[in-house]
Amino acid sequence: MDFRLTKEQQSIKKAAREFAEGEFPQIAKECDEEEKFDLKLLEKARDLGFVGANIPEEYGGPGLSTLDRAIIMEEFWRIDPGLGQAISSVTFGSEILMNHASEEQKKKYLVPLVEGNAIIATAITEPDAGSDVTGVQTTAVREGNEWVINGSKTFITNGTLADYTIVFCKTHPDESNRHKQFSMFIVEKNMVGFRATKLKNKLGIRASDTAELSFNNVRVPAENLIGDEKSGFNQTLTLFNRERLVIAAQATGLAQGALEQAIRHISQRKQFGQKISSFQAIRFKIAEMGTLIEAGRSLYYRAAWSVDSGKEDHSLIAMAKWFCAYNAVNITQEALQMHGGYGYFNEYDIARFYRDSKILEIYEGTREIEKVVIANAMLGRAK
Repeated sequence: MDFRLTKEQQSIKKAAREFAEGEFPQIAKECDEEEKFDLKLLEKARDLGFVGANIPEEYGGPGLSTLDRAIIMEEFWRIDPGLGQAISSVTFGSEILMNHASEEQKKKYLVPLVEGNAIIATAITEPDAGSDVTGVQTTAVREGNEWVINGSKTFITNGTLADYTIVFCKTHPDESNRHKQFSMFIVEKNMVGFRATKLKNKLGIRASDTAELSFNNVRVPAENLIGDEKSGFNQTLTLFNRERLVIAAQATGLAQGALEQAIRHISQRKQFGQKISSFQAIRFKIAEMGTLIEAGRSLYYRAAWSVDSGKEDHSLIAMAKWFCAYNAVNITQEALQMHGGYGYFNEYDIARFYRDSKILEIYEGTREIEKVVIANAMLGRAK
């Protein structure tokens, strides 16, 4: 088994690192403090092929592999998680379109994402429906050649920025199979009855837009239904599986960045007349942190390989997401501890990384949900 990246992947990794190192540091703190995203940065990322990296060439994208995309996200999050998330999420939902949309929908909605003419959002979570997506109460009722949507969504990435949003709705409440009660629709931002309200004061990834959405008799053309009726739940699983893998890469990048910050600090700071890096307790921690990061990276590489080889392993993806997110939270905490009192102030990037890390254990499947997926797979195999 060859774990080496190809020359092309090495070039992608190098280009992503150089872009992030050259563009992120000077605006990262400002974007975090003001809870904003510099759209000029997004334009630069698009020009270099980092936006919609996995969108096929026939729809204007580079057509990169799952692993290629993950490598880019690791390098972005290594420098700044907030900006890395903001860039990554402008195509959040494109997996649903690529795998389930009609040819007309793909041409209409995928091409603008890559060309820089649009941002997409995906709305699933509701105030009373998070991990249990079958608890969603937003409805879509068929009336002639239209669907009428009513309800609300929350914690929606790009909610106020998106030109169109993929919305998960209950369409068949009387269906005995709960998983067949739902369908997906494309709602455009100018449709009457649709409203997005920005949510502020998040703990972390503050450069990434988050919003609450409301739908008041929003009339959507029948052709905006994605795929077949009753297939929304399975479409959601497609999205979650692919995004969880990307989150594993994000977590690995954040942990790597935190480790590098810790190494720089302990190599300069002195206590008791010697550099902190000379203390055995600190050196052991560095060794542990580095080993955990490499283990996580290997795990998400293998999970990405399962997707790219056509042998997608859902439990392996869940393992990568859980383990890498767990690493990110704990490694960042250790890195902040090594900064001592300095780490407690926003002047140091490690404080921002510490705040940014927690979301990795929450979005696109909490750590508890990942363990459910893993356990179900393991117990099923044991039968």
